[in-house]
Amino acid sequence: MNTLDEPNGRVTKDGIRIHEPGDFAGMHRAGRVAAEILDLIGPQVVPGVTTEMLDDFIREEIARRGVTSATIGYRGYQHASCISVNHVVCHGIPGPKVLKDGDVLNIDVTVIVDGWYGDTSRMYVAGDLPRKAERLIQVTHDALFKGIEAVRPGRTFGDIGHAIQTHVEMNRMSVVRDFCGHGLGRVFHAPPNVLHYGRPGTGPRLEEGMFFTIEPMVNLGRPETKVLADDWTAVTRDKSLSAQFEHAVGVTATGCEIFTLSPAGKFHPTW
Repeated sequence: MNTLDEPNGRVTKDGIRIHEPGDFAGMHRAGRVAAEILDLIGPQVVPGVTTEMLDDFIREEIARRGVTSATIGYRGYQHASCISVNHVVCHGIPGPKVLKDGDVLNIDVTVIVDGWYGDTSRMYVAGDLPRKAERLIQVTHDALFKGIEAVRPGRTFGDIGHAIQTHVEMNRMSVVRDFCGHGLGRVFHAPPNVLHYGRPGTGPRLEEGMFFTIEPMVNLGRPETKVLADDWTAVTRDKSLSAQFEHAVGVTATGCEIFTLSPAGKFHPTW
């Protein structure tokens, strides 16, 4: 979508919108609603439920709050969430799949609140968490926050990607390169593309007022992915486990604010 659809702020030469100080409040409201819904879904993630049942719960919570799902109707998509289980990297479609003990899954929710988009995802486990999945989830979680720590005016998007990539590869895992974070605000997707790998000092320079997601996808095996025949579901080519965490952030004068913090402190599945 075109950032020029947004009324406030200016656009950089890279096409990145610079939002005004008052816009942070709208993003915090939207991010909080999305995070609250992900807080509530946790107890529902148990062996024996289907991913469609989880999506129905999310749809009902969105309706109960009187806000709008950003994904229902988006490019023909008809669900209130993406639910990606085990070796599904992202964009998993909710359906009749029954969760088994030890399954790990990413649930991704985006809502629209007063015109602002709140976009976040986190990991969950059905039943007991397998040791190898536990380590993957921890590395992915920590990689996200390494990226967030790199956000401040004057740094570059390459600095964010480098921080994530270094942490992941130091732990002998791989960063997915086929998908990335994105700008958002009063639109769902906008410049920049936020890569989760890169070289320090490369890419557009960060400025106060930029809003975007950081959402690294990390595989236990190789980084390559493929998209299934449904044109949505992306899986690891080698069938290795994959994990993802996502926050939406806004660049401030001294660093950044996270719009999608968990109100209940449940962003990590073992907390």
